[in-house]
Amino acid sequence: MSDTDKDPARIAGMFDAIAGRYDLLNRVLSLGLDTRWRANAVRAAALRPGETVVDLCAGTCDLAIAAASGHAGLARVVAVDLAAGMLRRGLAKVRRSGLPAEVSIVCGDVLALPVRSASVDAAMIAFGIRNTKAPALVFREVHRVLREGGRFIVLEFGIPKGRLIGWLYLRYFRRILPAVGRLVSGHPSAYSYLRDSVKEFPPPGAIAETLETCGFSGRPPVPLSRGIVYLYVVEKGAREVLGPSGL
Repeated sequence: MSDTDKDPARIAGMFDAIAGRYDLLNRVLSLGLDTRWRANAVRAAALRPGETVVDLCAGTCDLAIAAASGHAGLARVVAVDLAAGMLRRGLAKVRRSGLPAEVSIVCGDVLALPVRSASVDAAMIAFGIRNTKAPALVFREVHRVLREGGRFIVLEFGIPKGRLIGWLYLRYFRRILPAVGRLVSGHPSAYSYLRDSVKEFPPPGAIAETLETCGFSGRPPVPLSRGIVYLYVVEKGAREVLGPSGL
């Protein structure tokens, strides 16, 4: 089994094993930028009162909580993930947060979302599509559950393009991140998997093409933090670009 094997049971088990330190490591390893990236994703979703939102590969529910926190009029946020241990952490956070919108926690497969076809107004996935075996199948499932014109927001790591920042980032990513992740989480390979899965993930242009093939349209991917992360903002059946142009 390779370090980047995407077997769902293996991925869920790996994330469950690091659930207790996952949020801490997110903040430390991203230098606190992960909260800003999620805020950009929620803002790009342009959520409105009465809407239903699905958060895929929800983990400890940071994105679902960010969506619910600023939108009291939302009908519902559904957080879906296969890793039960991660969701337990997320549920505890939801209960502590006193959110104005309902958040439902569902242990399930993003390839078979527990919602009716054409019943969702917006779908989001942050740093999760890279952990699935077939992103195109996930995109098609999202297309199924979204209403016509529904928004789909994808947030995922990339590789910075600039020579200096690219060199610094890759040095950090190859050496420091796996070592710190292993030390803090106690897991021997989870953060080596993170490094390797980012390196093997298709470039932004290829992901944008796959989204278009699966029935979405929108603006080109938006680089955040100089390309460390990319934000994809698309619509089901849309012809015009949605969301703020400068994130």
